[in-house]
Amino acid sequence: MKEQIGFERLTGLIAFARAGALGSYTAAARSLTVSPSAISKSIQRLENHLGVTLFARTTRSLVLTAEGRELHERVLQLLQVAEDIEQLAKRKRAEPAGTLRISASYPIGLHMIAPVIPQFCTIYPNVKIDLRLSDRVLSLVDENIDIAVRLGDLADSNLLSRRLSSYRMGCYASPEYLAQCAPPKHPNDLMGHKTVNLRYQNTGQLFRWPFQVGGREIEILPSSNVVVDASEVVLASIVAGAGIGMATSFMADSWVKNEKLVPLLTDFTVERHNISALWHESRRSNPAVRAFLDHLIGHF
Repeated sequence: MKEQIGFERLTGLIAFARAGALGSYTAAARSLTVSPSAISKSIQRLENHLGVTLFARTTRSLVLTAEGRELHERVLQLLQVAEDIEQLAKRKRAEPAGTLRISASYPIGLHMIAPVIPQFCTIYPNVKIDLRLSDRVLSLVDENIDIAVRLGDLADSNLLSRRLSSYRMGCYASPEYLAQCAPPKHPNDLMGHKTVNLRYQNTGQLFRWPFQVGGREIEILPSSNVVVDASEVVLASIVAGAGIGMATSFMADSWVKNEKLVPLLTDFTVERHNISALWHESRRSNPAVRAFLDHLIGHF
């Protein structure tokens, strides 16, 4: 069985390679942040083990012997392989890979996250996406979530966060509904219209519609003939002609683009800045987390 190379011999090879390349023990010691005597002793031990003289030493110079030149080339090749291994390991650590677990509410997951996933997966094919949609606020640590995207003011926590793009809260109705009645010109005009409102599942309270009026924000609770407990159903109802509803711009924009909905009361819309991506400190250095955050922030 061949004797395995020991740590002391490896340090000798490194000292020998550096001294041979730089032409002196002092320069080698400086580059390796050790003392010249440590370099000298390591090379002497290596020479004793190999049974060859590696350097022809004089008072002014350090010159490789014939055996030393041949061995020096081999040692440089060996250390280059070690450097290649280290660089490969660094690239592997930096390359996004593995399963990325993302938590969001259904509207945010449907309208904000799902549309950016295909491009992300094309750029980073080694990352698998596990998207979990729920109105329940999940614990990132307990549920092993890498990134959460949430709407609303953030509670104090030890989570890291980054605000995403702003959005608008506004009223919409279908062209069919507006063909039957004149559109409202002021929020007070909503009293004469059919409206569809949202009831929060977790509290049972009705959504109060915000408007920007006269430089301040007011809230109106319409007397709605249709009340539902999911924001997507609000959209589906007003698209079908049930009346006027309020929705976020990121949910309604695609319907507006397809001419299924018409924005109303645009002079009174409210802008919000409370969509945030959150992640735990332990995920800070995760390449997949960093890549998805950059992708999400860049998109929005």
